[in-house]
Amino acid sequence: MAISVITANYHDQQQAQDVMTCLSAYALDPMGGGEALSDFVQNNLIAKLRQQTNVFIVLCYVDGKVAALANCVEGFSTFSAKPLINFHDIVVLEANRGQGLTQYLFDYVEAIAIDKGCCKLTLEVLEGNVIAKKAYEKVGFGSYELDPKMGQAVFWQKKL
Repeated sequence: MAISVITANYHDQQQAQDVMTCLSAYALDPMGGGEALSDFVQNNLIAKLRQQTNVFIVLCYVDGKVAALANCVEGFSTFSAKPLINFHDIVVLEANRGQGLTQYLFDYVEAIAIDKGCCKLTLEVLEGNVIAKKAYEKVGFGSYELDPKMGQAVFWQKKL
């Protein structure tokens, strides 16, 4: 089994298609919401990604076929006065689960983060996604809290 990891080039037609393949599969998965990507997203995502300066996607290939993806957003920690990288989406295609591909994705992104002088990596995970939580713990992630008396941080959203 040959495994390779690259930063996606959105101008490369095959890599752009591989991004869409992974994100489409993730959207249909219960952990990704269980609904297909909208027509707008399918028709505009790659063009919009090309315009972003703080977003990058990492693709993992097994034997030359796309198998996994990490969508990363660069941010900034005001408490550390350093950049950070947030894993916004992490996808392992169903046929490739259980092969340890998240380790490859995380190692690759961690090397990028160290090179950029980042203070930390962050991610969100659904409480019920036990398999993902175990994979993330295996590579060193854990819940976030400043003061145990105040409890763990909770990710919220307001849709616009």
